[in-house]
Amino acid sequence: MLAKVLSSGFLGIESYRVEVEVDVGNGLPIFNIVGLADVAISESRERVRAALKNCRFDMNPRRIVVNLSPAGIRKEGPQFDLPIALGIMKAMGHITEDSRLENYMYIGELSLGGKVRRTRGIINAVICAREQGMKGIVIPRENYPEASTIEGIEVIPVDNIREVYDFVEEDIRPEIDLEEQVEEDEAFEIDFAEVKGQYRAKRALEISAAGGHNIYMIGSPGSGKSMMSKRLPTIMPSMDQEEVIESTKIYSSAGMLGENMPIVAKRPFRSPHHSASAIALVGGGRVPKAGEISLAHNGVLFLDEATEFPRSILETLRQPMEDGVVSITRADYRVEFPSEFILLLSCNPCPCGMMFEGDGRCRCTPYQMELYNKKISGPILDRMDLYIEVKRLGREELMTYGAGERSDDIRKRVQEARRLQRMRFGGRKLNSRMNQREIRRYCKLDVEGRKLIEGAVDKLALSARAYDKILKVARTIADLEGSKGIERQHLLEALSFRKNS
Repeated sequence: MLAKVLSSGFLGIESYRVEVEVDVGNGLPIFNIVGLADVAISESRERVRAALKNCRFDMNPRRIVVNLSPAGIRKEGPQFDLPIALGIMKAMGHITEDSRLENYMYIGELSLGGKVRRTRGIINAVICAREQGMKGIVIPRENYPEASTIEGIEVIPVDNIREVYDFVEEDIRPEIDLEEQVEEDEAFEIDFAEVKGQYRAKRALEISAAGGHNIYMIGSPGSGKSMMSKRLPTIMPSMDQEEVIESTKIYSSAGMLGENMPIVAKRPFRSPHHSASAIALVGGGRVPKAGEISLAHNGVLFLDEATEFPRSILETLRQPMEDGVVSITRADYRVEFPSEFILLLSCNPCPCGMMFEGDGRCRCTPYQMELYNKKISGPILDRMDLYIEVKRLGREELMTYGAGERSDDIRKRVQEARRLQRMRFGGRKLNSRMNQREIRRYCKLDVEGRKLIEGAVDKLALSARAYDKILKVARTIADLEGSKGIERQHLLEALSFRKNS
């Protein structure tokens, strides 16, 4: 007898419908799975056998063939255990109802005792089921908080095969504990009020958060570069529903969600070590997975000690910084991962790190300095919107016990600036992503401003990209001030954040 159960797979973060076809017939008792399945799927034979037996569903020795269609796409992961088990139950006569097999998708890993376990890619599967016009989807109960963020489709969480059987045969739906719904918690354990001094650096971070601008922060060891960088998400606006779904899709497909983080409700902050490989940073692999660049989508990618990263790896950032997407092409596939992030580079000014202190402790030779500065290429530096030099605090600043400005207060200004950008562009687009037409329209300069920028082009030898970035930063500064146009002081501040050499 032939049975068919619907499920879902994913390539990158994009999901596709999978038809699990099960044929049970006479012949030698075998259990074959075809359709470009990986080892985890092939091993589901033993999990399904034990799960059905331990849930008291007799599985007589028969010839069983399972086909995962479309057969031309490689599939991986144990999430097909549940639909395979249901197909066998239907083909062997344990299930007689057809409507709920035809109108619902099923996804989940099985334990030997029949428990339906958490699996990755659930939110991707829920979106796929909704796009396919399915009535609903049956998923592991542990994945329910993640799946419940998607509206417009029925989500049935289950604990074990017996609950799935009761739903399919008798339309008995397991109770849903409302406490499983996860609400966004905006409380942060860190705050900008804890940062002493460094007002110029904090101003640069505020501008970055308001307009989505990249920052290159260079300073002495112990000057607070990492401390301030980790607090950048605390002044960024809360994620909207669309951003939550986008980021959760990426983390779900990478298998990085769990009980402590069932959904991505806060803006991501990724800080990979300088020993990370190109694949770890960009993504890819035999089965395509998101790298750190895409995991930072809607958030911050912080590369501490950027000069310690291999230059070839830093160069991989150029396309994502320009396009907002990572394209990975291999012989077997081509996938795209979203990568709208704020890039924050941090490093020392010289090999010993003491060049800015001016107390004679720096012993680096000009040759060493030249080699050190070449570790970050000109094209990467040209793509950075803000450049800030950070020195160690003086004795008076260090001994000050008064609190600085709170993150909540800074965030209010950032939110207002972003509100103006939403009104301007009609969406989530930020000033840092303006195209040429938008720059001409929204970054108009008066006569005084044109003379100022003309002098800066000659003195700083600005490239066309650097020129555009100055205008974009000036537009963000004007938004923070609530100004309709770019005035001279906005342009001067934007120019002050450019590297002079």
